[in-house]
Amino acid sequence: MARAKRGKRYFGSVRELPSGRHQARYTGPDGVTYSARRPNGKALTFDTQGDADAWLALRHSEILLGAWLPPAEPKPEEATPITVREYCEAWLTDRDLEQTTIDHYRQILDDHIYPTFENVAVISVTPASVRQWFAQVARGDGKKVKDRPTARAHAYGLLRTIMNTAVADEVRDSNPCRVRGGGSAKRVKKIRPASLAELEAVVWAIPERYKLMVLLAAWCAMRFGELAELRRADVDTKRGVVHIRRGVTRTKGKRIVKDPKSDAGKREVNIPPHLIPMVKNHLRDHVAGSKVALLFPATSDNTRHMAPSSLYRVFYPAREKAGRDDLRFHDLRHTGAVLAAATGATLAELMARLGHSTPGAAMRYQHAAADRDKVIAQALSDLAGGTVTPIRPAVTSDEQEGDASAATA
Repeated sequence: MARAKRGKRYFGSVRELPSGRHQARYTGPDGVTYSARRPNGKALTFDTQGDADAWLALRHSEILLGAWLPPAEPKPEEATPITVREYCEAWLTDRDLEQTTIDHYRQILDDHIYPTFENVAVISVTPASVRQWFAQVARGDGKKVKDRPTARAHAYGLLRTIMNTAVADEVRDSNPCRVRGGGSAKRVKKIRPASLAELEAVVWAIPERYKLMVLLAAWCAMRFGELAELRRADVDTKRGVVHIRRGVTRTKGKRIVKDPKSDAGKREVNIPPHLIPMVKNHLRDHVAGSKVALLFPATSDNTRHMAPSSLYRVFYPAREKAGRDDLRFHDLRHTGAVLAAATGATLAELMARLGHSTPGAAMRYQHAAADRDKVIAQALSDLAGGTVTPIRPAVTSDEQEGDASAATA
């Protein structure tokens, strides 16, 4: 039986969509054409044409009764607030950081920040919740953190930095990290640089191929990563200098050779003359002939970098024989800073020798040698008694030119 033809529509229109559903449209009293929509603004379609017709009839009735109002502008659906994890991951991705730094930050996030704030909306982090986290979670969630205040300070500092970015991005109005002194920590272990006698004892006790490594760490204030990447071409025995151009770091089991963190890290360090014979002997006895040969390679393969564990196997017994079980290899760099400072070197000269770009970084390596205060006191008495002549400050280049002019006048 043929379907009866519908009469001419007197209000609105209905269109069948490719999906088989039906769309209803009409022109309002304001002359604007409207499509059927849900209260949230999304399109409304109908299973059958009859349903669409019924919807149009309701709109037509509203118009006839004078009760029709133009549909309200749909309110945009509120976006789900971004969580701390989501924002932190985006923060890491957006920054040009060394891989070692990324790994360090990610460990801090995974160990100390995400356990508390992972699923919390960035906008919902409050100063009170940060204080509670700092006082109870970051300090008391395990011995690993409780015994290492520096790790807790690093965690707080990272969270504060990320929240500063959130403020700059207008994700939040203010930074909730307001714990006074939260980003700093008192050093738990007081560093005591090795004395010359202790340094000599370590050098005597350590195997021959490691002696120069210990001496350069102390007298030239070099880092382990700089020493491990040092090559034959980096040492100039004629001029008595070592060129520090690169360093090697380990991250996730991989060794990465890279430039120093700052331009100041690339430096030329003069080797104390009394070490030059040992440098020559080491180059002759323990280093391959190639210019790119490592000065301190792995024991099993002289083309591979030495691992810290390989050094510690011989360094720890040597420090015990020197009576310094507390001495870390990096503490020898502190020894180098003390020795350089004892010569009367200025802060700028120390910064250049240690490869620091800021005075604050260099100052962290300044220590008073155990017997220096007694020596200073004696020197002061000698000055008072007139038995010594006060040291003149270093003559500047301008003063030298002035003296030269006076001499020729």
